[in-house]
Order: sequence, then structure tokens, then C-alpha cells
Amino acid sequence: MGILYLVATPIGNLEDITLRALRVLREVSLVAAEDTRQTKKLLTHYGIDKPLISYYEHNKLSRLQVILSHLQEGDVALVSDAGTPGLNDPGYELVKSAIEHGFRVYPVPGPASPIAALVGSGLPTDAFLYLGYLPRKQKDRRERIAQIRDEPYTVLFLETPHRLRDSLKDLLDILGNRSAVIARELTKIHEEFLRGTLHDLIQHFDQTEPLGEFVVLVAGASKLEKTWNEEQVLEVFQREFTGNISLKTFAEQLAQVSGWKKNDLYRLFLEQKKNQGTIK
Repeated sequence: MGILYLVATPIGNLEDITLRALRVLREVSLVAAEDTRQTKKLLTHYGIDKPLISYYEHNKLSRLQVILSHLQEGDVALVSDAGTPGLNDPGYELVKSAIEHGFRVYPVPGPASPIAALVGSGLPTDAFLYLGYLPRKQKDRRERIAQIRDEPYTVLFLETPHRLRDSLKDLLDILGNRSAVIARELTKIHEEFLRGTLHDLIQHFDQTEPLGEFVVLVAGASKLEKTWNEEQVLEVFQREFTGNISLKTFAEQLAQVSGWKKNDLYRLFLEQKKNQGTIK
């Protein structure tokens, strides 16, 4: 029975490939690639001639049986366009299925843009939370950000140029003006790290068009950060709650910026309305 190798490939600089990765690519009988054209360039650069089969997001399920059948006869290497396969690239379903069918699965470690960005960021690296890509829709994105507001870990995620500004503004709105880093075009000619606060980064990209591939990193919640006190919460309630939305929805929205739990706010507001005699 063959072995499924998960081979990490360069994320930009072609020199960032290990000797083991090159050996495995030379020895396997088939390479399953997210983009066969991109992988062909890499193999040609290193003088490797191997059969290629495509394995990408829209055919990953239909390709499973083909690759599993090939593993009965020999070893297969899975590669993505760049970086580590399975990490925000197709691979999970194949790995799971190969294990269930009794095949050995060996990772061949190498480049991964989230890890490269983290260690070069200057933010704490002892514990971190990786979110992949944030949701595209603003409502879903804000809910995801709100879920990690109180986490003390460095948070990192990938982002596209056309959504970068909106994501930074949502982060600032929900998390406050924390320290943040953007790693752009890692290992490539125009690689750069932009460091500052979320407000600083927003100002930068208000003046500069986002180009390239981005990893965004944000400092975790500080133990010194305090939530709003009850007086502040009630002041906002008195000033802004008009009844145009439900009390529950208002509590959910205020929870995103106040540091309070939405259920605690809802109970507080109910009590306030009872005291005012507006409900019984």
C-alpha cells in the first residue's frame, strides 16, 4: 500500500523548499495538485518529471476514489498552489479518507504563510488563534470577530485585497484600537510588514490601494482591558434605545463593543424598563 505525502511548497520564493520535499516529489508515482500548471512550473524548475492529477476545491470529492485507487499501487504527493496543503487549501477530505482506508499519511513540513507572518510580526507567539479567512458577509464577519473579543491570544487570519479595509474597520469597531500587523506578499519581491494599531493600518490603506496577499494579525485581549461599567451601559441605553429594534437585538449590538455578555445586558435593560414602568 502506498503512502500519502502532504508536501509543503514555496509560497513565493522557490528556494523555500526542503531537500526532503524534493526527494519525495521525485520518488512518488503521482502528484495531486491544486493547480497542475503551477505545480508543473515548480517541478520543471527542479528537473522533476511526474504524472499530475488535479485536486482542487470543486473536484476534490470526485477525485477521492481515483487517488485512493492509485494509493493501492504506489505513493502519492498532495501539493497546493503554495504553502502547506490542507491549510486553507483542499486536503482535509483526502487525508480523512486515506486514514479511514488504512493508508499512511505523512506530512512533509515547509512553508505556511500564517506561521511565517506570526513569527515575524513581533506579537506574542506562545499561543495564537488562526481563523483562516473571515466570512465575506459583514454580519457574519462581525459575529466571528465578536466571538474572539475576549480571547487573550494573538489572532491571525488571511484576507483578500478587496475586503481588507472593511475587515480592519470591523476589527477596530468590535475589538478596539489594538496593536496589529499586516504581512503582505511574504517571501516575494514586495514582502513587507506593516505594524501599528488597527487605526494606523486603516489610515494607511485609506491612502494606499491594497495589493497582494495578506495575513492580518491582531493582539489578543489584554488582562488589563476593562468592560464598560454599568453607568456607561445605561447611559447608552437611555440615549440610543428608541424601540426601532427589539431589546434583544439592541443588547446583542451593544455587547459587541461594551465587553458585556448580551444576556447580562438584556436582563439589565429589562430591569431598567421595569423601574421606569414601561413594562410590567
